[in-house]
Amino acid sequence: MDTGTHIAMGVALGGLATLDPVVQQDPTLYSAVMIGTIVGSQAPDFDTILKLRNNAVYLRHHRGMTHSMPAVVFWGILISLGLYAFFPTVNFLHLWAWTFFAVILHVFVDVFNAYGTQAYRPFTRRWVAYGFINTFDPVIFALHIVGFIAWGLGADPGITFLVIYFILVLYYVKRYIDKRALVKQIERDIPNVTYIATSPTMRQSKWRLAISTDDRFYVGRAEKGQIEIVDEYEKVALPNNKVIKKAKNDPNISAFLSFSPVYRWEINQYDDHIEVRFIDLRYRSKGHYPFVAVAQLDDNLRVLSSYTGWIFSEKKLKQKLIVDEPMM
Repeated sequence: MDTGTHIAMGVALGGLATLDPVVQQDPTLYSAVMIGTIVGSQAPDFDTILKLRNNAVYLRHHRGMTHSMPAVVFWGILISLGLYAFFPTVNFLHLWAWTFFAVILHVFVDVFNAYGTQAYRPFTRRWVAYGFINTFDPVIFALHIVGFIAWGLGADPGITFLVIYFILVLYYVKRYIDKRALVKQIERDIPNVTYIATSPTMRQSKWRLAISTDDRFYVGRAEKGQIEIVDEYEKVALPNNKVIKKAKNDPNISAFLSFSPVYRWEINQYDDHIEVRFIDLRYRSKGHYPFVAVAQLDDNLRVLSSYTGWIFSEKKLKQKLIVDEPMM
């Protein structure tokens, strides 16, 4: 989810914690729990700082280890111990339990986005992206705002958010049913489907689709039960040649390939360099595929420059690829 929604969930859990009799009877513990749920609701995304290094490191690690099962346990303990140092008289078990709950909720809601997480590590490194809740979902955020307004007007925060979270459980079930119906329709309409990536939008009835079959890629959209294929590509195996081997060793290309499940590739020969480009098919927007990885190599197959990330124009991509010295 987006940062704003995660923060809203942290505050909501602080309100929900007032249903805990131990928290309810200790104002100091309540303060510590509120801080713990807000910090805990953000903690797994602390790896965003990796973007200060470069996009390749960020892409390979964001929502990776920090969202794994061991990390969830680690965050809960670390934050609780840190708070306990400032609030040594409070009940540590209840402080830890609510903080731990906030961390779990963060990772839990992230697996339903199209981006996903590696939440099942260390058992598997595969990306878990169930793809039926948008990164920013207006319904989820609006329900939290309603809860905050009700709280501000004097409603019991515990009961208020208990009701809201019950509604959200039903909402998640509804969105799962919506996706299952869409997947079944795709499987009926397109033969030999091997993979379907669904990306919900902020509009409830509109979805982006990237579909893989035995021999083709299809990119489309669905709206109000109608599926429209907007792009179609032949599925060509990645060649096992020296150019591709060298490109795959580049950190930007390697990071992209570790993350993207549905992509096409291009090799273009220019006067002064060879360009290898990988294009993720899941994020088509306004006729453009903004999530790419590009490597430029000279005739001796040295990587001159490379980039991975979100690019919305060729001009911007050229700016990103400008370097002073060749990369060895």
